[in-house]
Amino acid sequence: MRSFLTTLDKNAERWALLVFYVLLVTAMAVEVIRREVFSYSSIWGEEIVRYSFIYLAWIGAAAAIKERAHIRIDVIMHYAPQRVKALLYIFGDLVMFVVAAVALYWSFQTVQVSWQYGSVSFGLRISMVYFLSAVPVGFSLIIFRLSQSLWRDIKDLRTGHPVYEGDKLFD
Repeated sequence: MRSFLTTLDKNAERWALLVFYVLLVTAMAVEVIRREVFSYSSIWGEEIVRYSFIYLAWIGAAAAIKERAHIRIDVIMHYAPQRVKALLYIFGDLVMFVVAAVALYWSFQTVQVSWQYGSVSFGLRISMVYFLSAVPVGFSLIIFRLSQSLWRDIKDLRTGHPVYEGDKLFD
């Protein structure tokens, strides 16, 4: 069971991103073929692509937080000692945690209103709750990954290990 949870922790976002990306590309390819070959398109294809992209973006944000791959200006980090780096990362994660918690609260309000009034999508005729839930799901994942990052950084700060800076895109 522990190895399953470790694998899930390591790859959950990757698997979800793969599913939504394949869904997006497949629906888009089908719609292009339908439009160009059969001179016919559908509303549902566009909606699947749109909502897949929204889930892709939010899950990708959580994956970026996990790997410290989100966009940042880190010129100061190159010149700061390890302890200062750790403190700066912790501060940044705490600020992001507060922002994510506030956004999570307000995104639940939107989902609740949609649930209360029973809004549905135009093409698929599916409850908008499933699509609007992408935002609270994304912020929940972000908060979870920020908690892991804070835990890791505090542990590194206490033990004196170099802070995790993520993988380098370019060397």
